[in-house]
Formats: sequence, structure tokens, C-alpha cells
Amino acid sequence: MKALRSNGAAARPPNGRDHLIALHQVKKVYKNNAGGYTALKNIDLTIDRGEFVGIIGRSGSGKSTLINMITGIDRPTTGEVYVGETAVHTLSENQIARWRGRNLGVIFQFFQLLPNLSVIENVMLPMDFCHAYPLSHRRQRALALLDMVEMADQAYKLPSALSGGQQQRVAIARGLANDPQIIVADEPTGNLDSKTADAVFNLFETLTAEGKTVVMVTHDSNLARRVSRTVLITDGEVVNEYVARALPSFPPEAVLQASRQVQPETFPPGATIINPGEAAQKFYMIVAGTAEVALKRAGGSDVVAAEMGPGQYFGEMSLSSRTVAAMRAAPDQPVQVLAMDNETFQNLLAGSPDFQAAMQQMTRFTPQAEGQVG
Repeated sequence: MKALRSNGAAARPPNGRDHLIALHQVKKVYKNNAGGYTALKNIDLTIDRGEFVGIIGRSGSGKSTLINMITGIDRPTTGEVYVGETAVHTLSENQIARWRGRNLGVIFQFFQLLPNLSVIENVMLPMDFCHAYPLSHRRQRALALLDMVEMADQAYKLPSALSGGQQQRVAIARGLANDPQIIVADEPTGNLDSKTADAVFNLFETLTAEGKTVVMVTHDSNLARRVSRTVLITDGEVVNEYVARALPSFPPEAVLQASRQVQPETFPPGATIINPGEAAQKFYMIVAGTAEVALKRAGGSDVVAAEMGPGQYFGEMSLSSRTVAAMRAAPDQPVQVLAMDNETFQNLLAGSPDFQAAMQQMTRFTPQAEGQVG
């Protein structure tokens, strides 16, 4: 797929806020004959400009509901949703429709192309609705977008004449019609073959590189590994991303339970976290800052064998044996961690022999297993 230069307009975060997208204590309850079903449970989530975020989780976990909160397609029962400078949860239906058309590119799994309009007319529709471009420029822009997704030669056909992959490309072009800074895609590759799905994903990567923000729901684990950040949803809750990153082989329910039991801790610059010769009392996941792996030389001085940063973890080996290295905060800045106590960690492993094997496999490739840390 080809690149198309954007107009360079950047969405600004709301006044007094540091993030492009921010959900605060968002809860969504659907009423039914049985009383009600809670799809989202007090979600706190932030997304920054230029991120490519993958929303992952099992069917029914709340992924699409979360996306619908961001786009304003659905409203929270309680809580706040901010996108750029807009408090989305406060908008009327008419306001939401126009705001969404101007600021978001929404891409659906089942394309949602109007069957009685030609391909180019489908792409022009958001421009017509929002009056985003002069009337005389809309067809030219639509053709440029179709060329970007390699569909310009199909511009005057009806959607029914296209394959599923071709329709999804057209849907992406339509989503980019008003040059939104945020692209929200709900399972955009769910009905595509692997080659077409990869091409669609490559386009999203290009858009992110150009400064756009992409939020994508996906079931495809291979594609999920390529995003800049994943958000795991389980039973309507966002799992702490650092816990999820440290425990990728564990079932979502186990990771969610573990994330509920971790505690944030901060160590000042140079502070020792684990002493050599001692068994660790906790499993640590780094959130911010740098931790050093320090070994003793024969003469008694320390040598820094490795450094670890956000998303990395330590302590799991030394929970069951004594460490030969010290773990400490780097001397120039504090290190923030999430700490899981030994009992919680051991209970997590004891849940199944498969879990223990998975952790042994993970730690085999970490510095801990080589005697450098923990």
C-alpha cells in the first residue's frame, strides 16, 4: 500500500491533561431481563499521540465495548472519556456524530460500506457529511486515498463487486477521508486472508510512523506482537500492562488476578533492591527508571553486568534460591516497580504444572538464569 501525506494537523491533548485519549473510571452496564451485565468495570486507560495500541482479549471480554467508548458509539454508564480536547461522554448524539466524523477514522470488521454507492462515493461520504474539504477537491482526494490502498482501479464499482479484502481496503480509505489523527479499528483483519491482513497492518504501521494514533482490536496474536503497546482486557477489566508483559504465557484470568495483588514501590537512586547472597522476597516488574545488575569482582569492587528498564522483570529465580548478584536502582534516577510477594507468585506457579514450565522457559533466557541477576 502507498503512502499519502497528511495535512499535518495534530490533535492536541485536552487542557490540563497529558494524554491524547483518557478514560477515567469508565463503567458500562447493559440492562437485561436478568438485571444487568457489567461489560466494563471502572476502566482507567490512557493512550498517547503516535502510539499503535493493540486491544487484545478473549471474545466477550469487553474489547469492542471499550472501543465504542472511545468513538462515542456507546456511552459509559459512569466515568469520563476524553479524546483530545473533547469530553466525549458529555456530547449529544448530534454532536458526537459530527465530532466523530471530523476527528476519528473508524474501521469496522464487516466494512459497513453502503451497497448502493460506488467505491469512490463511499470514500467521499465522510467529506460530504462533515464538509471537511471543498466540494471540488473531494473526488480527487478520494481517488488519492483509493490509490494509497491500491484500489483506484475499482473506484466506480459497487462494493458487491469486490472481495472481502478489497472492501476492507476501501473501508480504510473511507476512514482516512477527513485526515483524522486517530484511527480506531475493530477487528479490521478478522475476515481477511493472512497476506491481505499483513498489508492492512503495514498501512497502520505507516500511519503511525507519520504521527497518527492507531487503536486496534485484534484476535491475531502474530499481529498483536507488532504493535507498540498491547492492552489486555479480561472480564471487563484492563490488566496491568507490566504484569501482562511479564507473564505472557499465563491465562488472562490468572494475569488479572496477579495484577490485582501487586503493589507499587519506588527505590531512590542507588538503593539496593536485592542483596547478593539473599533470597528475594518479591517478584519485581519495572515500570519506570533503570535497575542495575551488580556483581562483585575478586577485589571487592562492583561491576555493572546489565541494566534493566521498563517492561523487564527480576527476582523470580531468587525467590527459590539465593542470588549471586545485587539488584539496585541506577545512581542517576529512582526506579519504580510493581512488586508481587512470594506467596502470590508461588500460588500463581502452583496452579498448574504447565504454568511452572512456562515460567522456567521464560527465565531460561533472562540474565537471572545466567547468574547475572536475581
